[in-house]
Amino acid sequence: MALSRLGYISIVFGSCVVVLLYFSVQSNPRYESPVTTEDASSWSSEMNTQAGKFTPEVLLSAPRRSPAVPDPSGRLAVYTVSTYSFESHAKTSEIRVLDITTGQSTLVTNDKTAGEPTWLGDTNKLLWLKDGERGNTELVQGSVDKVGDTHVAGTLPGSIGNVKLKALDSARIAIAFTGKACPNGTLYNKEDETKSYTTARLYDRTMVRHWDEYETPQKNSIWYGVLEKHNGRWTLQRHWNALESTGLESPIPTFGGKDHFDLSSNGLIFVAKDPVLNPAFNTKCNFYYLPISDFFQAPASKPLKLELEALQGAASSPVFSPHGESAAFLQMEKNGYESDKNRIVHIPSLGGVQESSESSAMAKVVTIEEQGMEWDRSPSSVGFSPDGQMLLLVVEDRGDDVLFRIDLAASSDETGKHPHALTGPGAISDVQPFKMGSNELFISSTNLVDNSIYTIVDPAQAGEARVVSSNSRNGASFGLSDEQVSDIWFEGAGAYRVHALVVKPSNFSEDQTYPLAYMIHGGPQSSWTRSWSTRWNPAVFAEQGYVVICPNPTGSTGYGQALVDAITESWGGLPYEDLVNGFEYIKEHLPYVDTDRAVALGASYGGYMMNWFQGHPLGRVFKALVCHDGVFSMTNQISSDEQYFPNHDLGGPYWKNRETWEKWSPARFTGNWSTPMLVIHNELDYRLPISEGLAMFNVLQERGIESRFLTFSDENHWVLKEENSLVWHTVVLNWINKFVGLSPYRDEGDLGIPEWAVDTAIPAR
Repeated sequence: MALSRLGYISIVFGSCVVVLLYFSVQSNPRYESPVTTEDASSWSSEMNTQAGKFTPEVLLSAPRRSPAVPDPSGRLAVYTVSTYSFESHAKTSEIRVLDITTGQSTLVTNDKTAGEPTWLGDTNKLLWLKDGERGNTELVQGSVDKVGDTHVAGTLPGSIGNVKLKALDSARIAIAFTGKACPNGTLYNKEDETKSYTTARLYDRTMVRHWDEYETPQKNSIWYGVLEKHNGRWTLQRHWNALESTGLESPIPTFGGKDHFDLSSNGLIFVAKDPVLNPAFNTKCNFYYLPISDFFQAPASKPLKLELEALQGAASSPVFSPHGESAAFLQMEKNGYESDKNRIVHIPSLGGVQESSESSAMAKVVTIEEQGMEWDRSPSSVGFSPDGQMLLLVVEDRGDDVLFRIDLAASSDETGKHPHALTGPGAISDVQPFKMGSNELFISSTNLVDNSIYTIVDPAQAGEARVVSSNSRNGASFGLSDEQVSDIWFEGAGAYRVHALVVKPSNFSEDQTYPLAYMIHGGPQSSWTRSWSTRWNPAVFAEQGYVVICPNPTGSTGYGQALVDAITESWGGLPYEDLVNGFEYIKEHLPYVDTDRAVALGASYGGYMMNWFQGHPLGRVFKALVCHDGVFSMTNQISSDEQYFPNHDLGGPYWKNRETWEKWSPARFTGNWSTPMLVIHNELDYRLPISEGLAMFNVLQERGIESRFLTFSDENHWVLKEENSLVWHTVVLNWINKFVGLSPYRDEGDLGIPEWAVDTAIPAR
């Protein structure tokens, strides 16, 4: 259900740095990588994946590298890597440094609680977070040259994250971080809670629960302080809650992080939901600027609000220019519509921002044109180039997450600017300045066959990228290659064409036919992109022997705002017709696909579509369906957390537009259900409560339709834990393989599933 509903997306552009952390992947993966990193190569040798098949075990146990952050010299880059072992049932976590020139990777620490490493100024020193005693967090200073030579620079009395640094001078560095704040403004620590003798929760206002947690009095907040250097050692001085007594919460739950605030030597900027509006029914956010003249002191004033009358929707990605004098952020126009187009707001001078209506005149909405018309793409992040002369945008564009540049000097009035693509196929996950004194960018990305790629791009030379490191050697360590991935386009339900990604088996032959796995994305305002995923990875299904086709029908992002908006009040309408057309196109134009052996799978909105298929003719062409955390009854969306979502997509609250809510409810058509279906629904899914999955399964069982129900008590809308994910993959693959004539993936009894849950199907009445 929109981007925030489908994956964690966070984008951060630091004051002197640009950081984007969000969903996934790559610049130009076809360039050969000169690098052999020690962590990836040892894993590859251990797993021997080049001689075997890309399986769920390989997917889930492969090293997961974070985006890398270069040091100011451009010689080294620091990153984290975690690896899960199904033999020891344990995860290892490391902080490593990559020599960008030689490609050698060096271990800094393998403390499994260490994370978020960043460079301390222009030295070879690092700062990272480490779990301390009794719920505390330690700031640890370490050295690249002397591994093991560490020093605790400070201890925070609670859990913190999202650290940002900004040098003030050679001996002082401003620091900002986030954490939960108690109602009195202090940092929350679960260990300090007094014991309660009741489990009661009492609410006077919704939301009661959000994503996978019940709401509590503790709220997200931003702290700041100073690190001072004495005799080569940095020490944290007193820290301050920047949002104390303001009624504001930032980062915005659930997925907000570094992409919701930024730090400069002049202060903090951040976005927060409007505190006078109920967040369950509204998306309206405001931009705030907190000037800080002395980081050793508490805030001298409240944050200054900059509110644009024309933009009343969600906001994200606030970022300072490199010198901290100007800023930019993204904001949507419509309150209540989380998938509205993001507008780019540029504030040329923060000095003019003040708590008055005149402040809005300081901000300019940047107008981007392409071929004489307003650009119809929606950026997911904005930042500045190292020289401050360009805005850098990450934008979904026809199945890729692409980095674009906008030249600020192109015109003086923020109009008529043109986008220039800097990267090619794949998905950007992080952007950093490569080194001081250079405008080059260090990019972290992924694609459909590689889970981590580091490249260097010069924004003045679009399309030319130098690969520094590929975690899987462009997919070779997984037995995958770019040649497996292609595209098709087919006619949609209206005057538009629909794009789909195609992933074939690595041993594909034009002379053979393969069963079809038709995979429908969630959202619905989202899309399949060339990005890596450990949850819905098309290559895992392709390596079982399927041709996997991932369509982006009406409602999908990256093809213009008109296609996104067209799903409003048409959930089972235009998208369903698009998918019918897609199946017919496959049947007529792809002779290597055996559409008589077809299965369909989907999660969230994709799960809704599985239920819609069940009640409509397209459902009869599939041998089996898989519905993960899908919608059964539209009316039951009233029990979801973010009510603005169904209110927008279904034309208003239920009591005002009951006809539309019921028109698109799959529950209306249960009398037509007949296709075998696996239902998966998790107990911590508060976005679509588990009653939806239970209702589906009850209908299937009572109608005598072959069906199974899989649930996890400790998972939310997604399945994230490795052991659970292996069970998920095994049950899903065994289910669909059974109906298309492929061998079972593996014995479910080997995975620790209680015996009472296996092979105890009771015949339906």
